[in-house]
This record gives sequence, structure tokens and C-alpha cells, in this order.
Amino acid sequence: MDEQSFQIARGLVFAVVLGLGVVLERTIRHAALRPAWRTNLGLWIMDAAVVGTVCGGCACTVARFAAQRGWGLLQGFAAPPVVAILATVVALDCLSYAWHRANHQVRFLWRFHRVHHGDQDFNVSTALRFHPGELLLSLPIRLAAIVLLGAPVAGVLAFEVVFMCANILEHGNFDLPRRAERTLATLLVTPALHRWHHSREVAELNTNFGTVFAVWDRILGTFRMNDSETRVTTGVPGRENAAFSLWATFVEPFRAVGGRERA
Repeated sequence: MDEQSFQIARGLVFAVVLGLGVVLERTIRHAALRPAWRTNLGLWIMDAAVVGTVCGGCACTVARFAAQRGWGLLQGFAAPPVVAILATVVALDCLSYAWHRANHQVRFLWRFHRVHHGDQDFNVSTALRFHPGELLLSLPIRLAAIVLLGAPVAGVLAFEVVFMCANILEHGNFDLPRRAERTLATLLVTPALHRWHHSREVAELNTNFGTVFAVWDRILGTFRMNDSETRVTTGVPGRENAAFSLWATFVEPFRAVGGRERA
């Protein structure tokens, strides 16, 4: 599959998964909310324009460039294709955990990441709510990881699809059956786990950093169990009454950070 075909397929998967999330929110809703669709969609359009202009398919280009020169761990070990793809998904998700955690601990990075947490109505549209600055800051790290790992193009594409689907569904305002939720949470990030991460309480905010796999939080001591029965007040600490128009959200990283607002 060439990159143009992949982008078309990725767009179709995105639409289907987002639609699934909306349906689940309407049929097994967790809480009554008023999602900020206008702001969140506006940010998503900005992200697509900025990242598409700066990078486009650069992750695949970098992966192909490294493969042609035999760079990276997986290339050095001549890993079989299936192993290389699985290893890429796992390794890039681990990197995502580390980057996410850094976004909460480094004041400069938190300025951009708090835009995502600023949504006071946790729902699938929150998955679209990222400041373009945060995405641009993450690019060099992700590209460097692809080269060092020697990730194959197929592995990078697989990760992007898996990550996208997980990101949308774990922000869902819906409940899962209790038994299914506890079973899934042993390995994967569920909406209840990620809802806890979006809590307005700092102690809760700094837990459950994973996106696809919950094992990184379990291994590194940041895992906190949560279930659909628990009600979580989401948002940024100290910003309970803040207004979040599209413009206010875009300039949020450049506003002074108060002590209570730090993650």
C-alpha cells in the first residue's frame, strides 16, 4: 500500500471509529455532557493543516530511509516482518507513555498539553483536542525513535492506526460492562482508566498515562484502577470557570501558568 492509499484508508477508519464512539456515547452513556465539538473540531483541523504541511508522511519516509541503509535495532537483528511490526507498535506506544508523562512533568510541555486536559466534558471529541504545538514538539522524538528502532514502514502504519483507534475510544463518554472492563484493563487502556487521568485533582491527573497498553503504568507505578461506576470531574486544576473558545484554547499555552494549574 502506498502512502496516499494509506491516508485514504486511515481517514475511513478514523470516521468509522469516531462514529462508533458517538453511537456508544448515545447508547451506553456514562454522564450527561455538553461536548465542545466546535472548539475540538477546530483544533483538529488546525492540527491536520499544520502537521500535514510540516511533516505529511515524514514518519514513513524516515522509516524507509533508515531501512534502505540498514539502520536501527530491528534492521540489525534482521527481525521477521511480523515480529518487527509488533515490536514497532509496542515500542512506539512505550515512547508515547514516556512523552505523555513528560508533558505532565515539564512546565514548558505542560503549557501545550493542558489544552487537551482543558476539556471539561470528557468525550470522543476530546481525542481531537490537541494543540498543534504539542504535536510539532513530539515529531523529532518520534522520528528519532523510528530510526533508532529501525521500524519498518508497515510497523509505523500499524502503530498509527492502532494509536488513533485507542485514542478515540478511550476518550469515550460511555460505560463498559464491569467484567469486560476489568478484563480489558489488565492489558489495554479503557475509557474509565483514561477518564481518571483527566481528573481535575492533581493526584489523579498524574496517573494512567498509557494510550494503547496499560502495562507501562502498571510496571512504572502510575497505574490507578477505575471503573465506569466512578464519577470523575474532569478539567485542568484551578481552571474550573475558564472559558474555552477556539481562540482562547489556541493561545492557552502562551498564558501565564499559576501554581495550582501545574500538573
